[in-house]
Amino acid sequence: MSVESDLKKDGIEVVKQLDTLKVNSLSANVAKKICDTFPEYGFNQNELFIKLSRLNMYKAKMPEGMAEANYFYKNTSIYFNEHIQDEDLEEFAIHECIHYIQEVKDNRNYLLKMGLCDYTEFKTYGLGLNEAAVQLMASKINGIPKEYVKYFGISFETISPSYYPLECCLVNQLAYLMGEDLLFESTLKSNDNFKNQLSQLITTKNFMAIQNSIDDILYAEEDIIKLNNKIAETDDRNKRVDGMLKKIDELKNEILLTFLRTQNLIISSYFDNAFNNISNLEELEAYRKKLYSFKDCLGIAEGYSFFNNYYVRKMEALEEKYNAFENGTYETSLKVLSKKENKIVAFFRAIKKLIFGESKETIKKYGN
Repeated sequence: MSVESDLKKDGIEVVKQLDTLKVNSLSANVAKKICDTFPEYGFNQNELFIKLSRLNMYKAKMPEGMAEANYFYKNTSIYFNEHIQDEDLEEFAIHECIHYIQEVKDNRNYLLKMGLCDYTEFKTYGLGLNEAAVQLMASKINGIPKEYVKYFGISFETISPSYYPLECCLVNQLAYLMGEDLLFESTLKSNDNFKNQLSQLITTKNFMAIQNSIDDILYAEEDIIKLNNKIAETDDRNKRVDGMLKKIDELKNEILLTFLRTQNLIISSYFDNAFNNISNLEELEAYRKKLYSFKDCLGIAEGYSFFNNYYVRKMEALEEKYNAFENGTYETSLKVLSKKENKIVAFFRAIKKLIFGESKETIKKYGN
């Protein structure tokens, strides 16, 4: 399929090409910001500027609700929504320039890999994972502050309140568990270090399930945007519109359930494995702190209680581990830690009803 056909299929209509001076200015600023924000990845600012300055950049008409900018690998070009002011182009250019840095092509110009996303003849894997990782990097580069948001009944704090927020929330959970450095290194260098190390800890099967679910959320959101655009083009209310509205509600519910199931799988697959690998008191305390702090990464929905129930169960299991470590040197520390954990267990049991509730119907859906 030609570039023109791709653009037409996505509803993109070129308005004008940005001049060389503007492209060079954007490239210089983006190169500097990437190098300043992520110096550990070894980019040379001047070399990166030269690479980015080879991009073609255009203003274009784009469908309502879709991305404000798009990178097309077939012609090495970035398309910006025509309504974006010139002074704001840089903010959107960062995400697309990272895509350009990521791409791995064969000698026939076929795209093989883009960061965490793998392109095969029949299917694309990890598109949502990669988009979220790139957006988290772009948000850091742009200095976006954390904001508390709510989408499709899910509330959470994020540095990407406007772009791929649900996907970013889940990928941020993975970054918290594995480390941002590993995630971003694989994102920029298009290697499998992050995927492989995460798969070792949660199994390849669970990694693939998480990756596919993030893709499913991304595709469902795109379907909602397309349906909303079709409704906007319809002159009057009819049965077809009612059918599309019903489909949108179904997709929203599907996104909610998929998000929570995926979050639960991230929690259980990682922390179950980590619990089994605790071999001393120091590791036990580090595990407790890591599990407790995971609450700051959570997406919360009405009636959601999985994390709190899981936390209580793990605290009780940790108490049993404390007793298993009994030997003279640890005895005093164990008593102190056990008292501390008992207080936390009591605390979570008390607040569970107040904050999250214990809806039996919701627990059946989301797990407990």
